[in-house]
Amino acid sequence: MARTHRARRFRRNARRVDGSRVRRFTVYGIIFGLGIFVALATTLDLPTLDSATDRPADLVTAPNPYVDPPSDRATSPEGEDAASVELEPAVAPAADPEPTIEERHITVRRGDTLMKVLRRTGAEHDEAHTAITALKTVFDPRRLMAGQKLTASFRRSESSDSKSKKTGELMSVMVKLDVERSVAANRAEDGFEATEVVRSFKPAFVRGIGRIDDSLFVSARRAGVPAQIIMYLIRMFSWDVDFQREIRRGDRFEILFETFRDSDGRPVKNGDILFASLSLSGADLRLYRFATSDGVVDYYDPKGQSARKALMKTPVDGARLSSRYGKRRHPILGYNMMHRGIDFAAPRGTPIMAAGDGVVERASRYGAYGKYVRIRHNNTYKTAYAHLKSYAKGVRGGKRVRQGQIIGYVGSTGRSTGPHLHYEIHRNGKQINPLRLKLPTGRKLKGREFARFLEEKASIDVALSETPALSRLAQADTGAE
Repeated sequence: MARTHRARRFRRNARRVDGSRVRRFTVYGIIFGLGIFVALATTLDLPTLDSATDRPADLVTAPNPYVDPPSDRATSPEGEDAASVELEPAVAPAADPEPTIEERHITVRRGDTLMKVLRRTGAEHDEAHTAITALKTVFDPRRLMAGQKLTASFRRSESSDSKSKKTGELMSVMVKLDVERSVAANRAEDGFEATEVVRSFKPAFVRGIGRIDDSLFVSARRAGVPAQIIMYLIRMFSWDVDFQREIRRGDRFEILFETFRDSDGRPVKNGDILFASLSLSGADLRLYRFATSDGVVDYYDPKGQSARKALMKTPVDGARLSSRYGKRRHPILGYNMMHRGIDFAAPRGTPIMAAGDGVVERASRYGAYGKYVRIRHNNTYKTAYAHLKSYAKGVRGGKRVRQGQIIGYVGSTGRSTGPHLHYEIHRNGKQINPLRLKLPTGRKLKGREFARFLEEKASIDVALSETPALSRLAQADTGAE
């Protein structure tokens, strides 16, 4: 009985194993058959069927209109493609990036040298030195002045590291000395070559006329006369006119000066004053510009008498006479004492001019005078300037100065209550009243020089009559105040 049961179980198990093997062989057969079919289709390049139409589908990829325009495809007379060849676009070799030119603009600062400025633009030391050496043939680098403009050009490749310190190869350096003249050094095969560029401008005359309602400066500025021209006008008459006491409401001024314009007619700079006149309380003062045969330029009245005197009455522009010569109560010490000079109140930093040609005897602190300058003009006269804020560059003992040259700046050093200039005139070692001094006159033209002056005066009078007076000289103001 047990044997019969085991035999039945053995037969059932054998049938299960046989069925499993059959199913396994069937799956393997299907996979093997599909593999053979795929291999044959790949080898023989058999067409596939389009599922939508049950027709062989085109094995060629649809053409890209940006690579193969339809007009460039060859077609058969029946309108179907005669060839199904896919063209691959040609790949050009990568070209080197084009170098770029970069310009850097820098304004020269006080104390700068040309090397220091170029290094600040990023130029390498050796390249900067080579460029400066070339520039020395047309320009003295020691004459570089604060405020001048410098442009440096560099050639830089796009492949260079933008974060690197090296700016690029220095190609050119240009220094704009003024509105007329520029110097440049441009890279050449064997270094740098220097050039000088001088621009030419068209001269024109400008005439201004007006009534003085407050001060000469304010009235002339209101008429449009450039501030720089007004300051020079004041200096022209400073030997004869006390602008604090002698200007009255209703006085008049007239001026003829040059201006220079570019090719577009825009003013670029102002020239010289050719003629100026002041009508003060009915008295006319007229001055003409004239250069003598020895090259000295000055202003003369119609009789050929120079307006220049040995000493200027007012050594500071635009100042107010705040204290006269004589006995007064000292504002700090509190008791009466002799004031042996005159005081001009002016804003701190206002330029102070030498009253005449001479040699600086002293430029240092001097007790209650604070910062002090004394100039010897001749064996008789000296002038002194006290309470200065600072000295002008180069002013020191033994230095020769010219009349009108800036020697220092208004301050309040020493025993002083506020910014002002204390001005003294010494005659034979003693202080005198500057307001009562009868100053010797300047040069008097004679002979051929006077004849030449009369010819120049006549031409200026013609230009004066032919130039219309403008109520507003905006076009004459170049912006260089």
